[in-house]
Amino acid sequence: MNSDINRGTTGGEAARYVVLVTDMLNDFVYGELKSKRAKVIIPKVKLLLDKARSSAVPVIYCNDQHIPTDPELKVWGEHAMKGTIGSTIVDDLRPSLADRIVSKRAYSAFDDGRLDRILNKLYNGSGITTIIITGIHTHICIKHSAYDAFMRGYETIIARDAVNAFTKKDHLLGLKYMKDNYGSKIQNVATIIRKFSELSTSKAINTNQTIT
Repeated sequence: MNSDINRGTTGGEAARYVVLVTDMLNDFVYGELKSKRAKVIIPKVKLLLDKARSSAVPVIYCNDQHIPTDPELKVWGEHAMKGTIGSTIVDDLRPSLADRIVSKRAYSAFDDGRLDRILNKLYNGSGITTIIITGIHTHICIKHSAYDAFMRGYETIIARDAVNAFTKKDHLLGLKYMKDNYGSKIQNVATIIRKFSELSTSKAINTNQTIT
């Protein structure tokens, strides 16, 4: 990992987006660590994913899949244990066949390096420039993933209304921390979707110019 790497967009280069869906699992929404605040973001997450897919923006689910020796369990107790119903994605946000799934055993989605390898291969090997993060929890897994993305030179966008935490205070503190320390952009789903529309328009213009 090299903090000097600059993978963000430069000049007139078009952004290459990916959407990460963090821990939208049964245990976090309905089970061992259930939270009403996790459930309320499902419609916004779904909207964002549908628009991403229709705009050919890759979607990656980053899911806790714990084993009994994981250090995190000392803090939170058993949750999202590998092979259990609690570790499966909630029905409302089922992945499409084109989506990718990355298992993790720590807070960050970058934990074991598999996400790195996937990101580098996207867009025909050009890799991505910008990571859009959704899911839970704003001040824990979202924040840790944003840090690792920042250290790898990626631009990060946190979908304000498609992430959440146990409390409003934790949520707002997490957003502020990422904005202040990682330069993350905090944007609503509606704003992010407009970026996808602009991306589609740009592709259409480029295609027409090539045909001409």
